[in-house]
Amino acid sequence: MPEDRPYRVLMLAPTSFFGDYGCHVRILEEVRFLQGCGHRVTICTYPIGRDLPGLDLRRTMRLPWRGHYEVGSSRHKIALDALLAVRALGLRRSVRPDVIHSHLHEGALIGSVLSRLWGVPQLFDFQGSMTAEMVDHHFLQADTGSYRAVRRLERWIDQRAPRILTSTTQATRLLTETFGCAPERVIFAPDCVNTEVFCPPVRDEAWQALRRSWGVPDGRPALVYLGLLADYQGTDHLLQALAMLTRQGLDVHLLLGGYPNVERYRQMAASLGLADRVTLAGRVPYDEAPAFLGLGDIAVAPKLSKTEGAGKILNYMAMGLPVVAYDTSASREYLGEMGVYAERGNPEALAARLGELARQPDLGRARGAALRKRAEEQFHWGRTGQIILDAYAALLGKPGESKASA
Repeated sequence: MPEDRPYRVLMLAPTSFFGDYGCHVRILEEVRFLQGCGHRVTICTYPIGRDLPGLDLRRTMRLPWRGHYEVGSSRHKIALDALLAVRALGLRRSVRPDVIHSHLHEGALIGSVLSRLWGVPQLFDFQGSMTAEMVDHHFLQADTGSYRAVRRLERWIDQRAPRILTSTTQATRLLTETFGCAPERVIFAPDCVNTEVFCPPVRDEAWQALRRSWGVPDGRPALVYLGLLADYQGTDHLLQALAMLTRQGLDVHLLLGGYPNVERYRQMAASLGLADRVTLAGRVPYDEAPAFLGLGDIAVAPKLSKTEGAGKILNYMAMGLPVVAYDTSASREYLGEMGVYAERGNPEALAARLGELARQPDLGRARGAALRKRAEEQFHWGRTGQIILDAYAALLGKPGESKASA
């Protein structure tokens, strides 16, 4: 490869990209960084997803019997992954990749095959345990024969990848201690946030009017959450905690943004007597996320998963919001000493921590300002982007050439 030529990257994304959540944000921001450095990135992904300007998206054909987004584990993903492998195989001549950058385990499995066929190195972007996610989504039951079979497949995929990126140190330990990956092949590349886009709003009359339009009465503190709506994300616990606060006489409102299961949680809020205290915003496009988050006073991150990252916390931090989170290794990595932690899986503890901040707005503002500073100093995309470029260079036998700009 000529020394002055930008990298050509084939990125495998076995998901309905772009879907305005979690791992999709990581994929998008990685691509934007690489493109900003002059590198060419082609994203091979599922047939359904939101097209974004400036991205080279190559989608598979649609499934005749499946016409909506795939979120989490699903048996339909087996057919979609087969189509993704065929689509990626057909891109060899047009893309001529220097490196294959695979997301999720399905992508790493496909990338491993293509890497051997083409003689092109693969980088695996690990975003959590495959079997743990399947258990979280109730697709598998732990300690069953099928679970053990998938666990063995996961271990095989992990050990095949020559380099693995992880977004948390917990994931690094999982790969080295549980799945037996060599430590020198595992690279910590944390999730990050664009602090120029995600920044605290001006709380003027226009801001107040926007809050009213979202159903937040004047003077009522607003809790805010934006992400997937599911039990393993702690959405049920969040509504239960809000009901406890209401029974205690604390006047708070919840801005609940995200999907799927919107109607399920609308009904749950009504059954808990919270219909006038919860605004379900549904899906919020990523470019509108800063404005939505800016309406809140306290951000909530009640995710229950022990193996996945929690990138939404970084958006909260950049917005200057105090954050109440379940006590997991991922949340502590992001929030440090400025986080407010509740015992994982305990809605009563979650309600108690939220109540403490709601009753002490000055404390919340101080913690929010400290978290904003932490995001600016420690979680910018230039840091992780450079790690990715260094990994590419090492895979291509050019460890001294990171190509931070082309």
